[in-house]
Amino acid sequence: MTKKVATITIVILIFGILAYPKIKPLFSSPADTQTQNSPARSLLQVDVVQMDYETIEDRIFSSGTIEANEVVELSTEASGIITSIFFEEGREVEKGQLLVKINDSELQAQKQRAEYRLNLAEQREERQRRLLERGGISQDDYDATLNEVNVLRAEVRLIDAQIDRTEIRAPFSGIIGLKYVSVGSYISPATRIASLQEMDPIKIDFSIPERHLTRVSIGDRILFSVQGIDSTFTGEVYAIEPRIDTQTRTLQIRALSPNPDILLFPGAFATITLIMEQIDNALMVPAIAVIPELNAQKLFVLNDGKVEERRVQTGIRTSEKVQILDGIERGDLVLTTGLLQVRPGMEVEINDLQITSEL
Repeated sequence: MTKKVATITIVILIFGILAYPKIKPLFSSPADTQTQNSPARSLLQVDVVQMDYETIEDRIFSSGTIEANEVVELSTEASGIITSIFFEEGREVEKGQLLVKINDSELQAQKQRAEYRLNLAEQREERQRRLLERGGISQDDYDATLNEVNVLRAEVRLIDAQIDRTEIRAPFSGIIGLKYVSVGSYISPATRIASLQEMDPIKIDFSIPERHLTRVSIGDRILFSVQGIDSTFTGEVYAIEPRIDTQTRTLQIRALSPNPDILLFPGAFATITLIMEQIDNALMVPAIAVIPELNAQKLFVLNDGKVEERRVQTGIRTSEKVQILDGIERGDLVLTTGLLQVRPGMEVEINDLQITSEL
């Protein structure tokens, strides 16, 4: 009997020890329970950025094509056999340089005959002019001779013009392409001879969406790059198409860029950045700090150690930052972490502070 009582007592003691932590709160005050079971309350640590003015550029990204400043397919006005070619393929030529000569032997003979006739007529005109001064002939006779001289002079000029048509000269300085004719070839105005391109400067043709129509203007700068060259080139907008393309709803733009080393070739694909405006006093926040809402956007700002919600108006976006047009000022502290945990009026502790202009 004694052993049985002892066993029961031991079981009760073990049960009491195990159950004590569970039933103790029932006999303790809430304050004692919080003091004994909870550590001291700590503030949420957050990272913030201090707003400061930055210089940014308003940019639009597009793609386009490199074009020669001037380009022409060489052709002839007259038909005939090529007697000489005075250019080398892929080489530079100067404006006015003779490139191709067509057989003009018949025209040269006609010119020589016309010059002989002109010389005789001029000599006769000179004799009759002296006779007219002495009254040896009438004015009508002299005028007929003078008219014959003028007609023969015009005939010589006409033949010279026809001879000029047998010569193909460079209309501007540039680089000539591959030739498609040879000496002895018979050519006509439809015959392909070669192309001539002025490659310094070069043009860049590209387009932008029509919504940017009022933001682009003559003189805006562009940055562009092409495949195969690890360099960024600059250019300047000099012409804007005065209409919107109804098929693509885009605005056609043309820029000009120097190309003294002939690194850029017409037809190349260009990746373009159009710089429309430079802003010297922009307020930029990390993109992660901007919280989108229905028809609105907001930031969390730290004011006297407490979180404050601000509705903001955004502007230009870059890959990492967003411009704030309205809602914050220079010097404000904007939260960049803990955005899901914080609530307006909540006290927080700064873990890391950075200035936006130094990011």
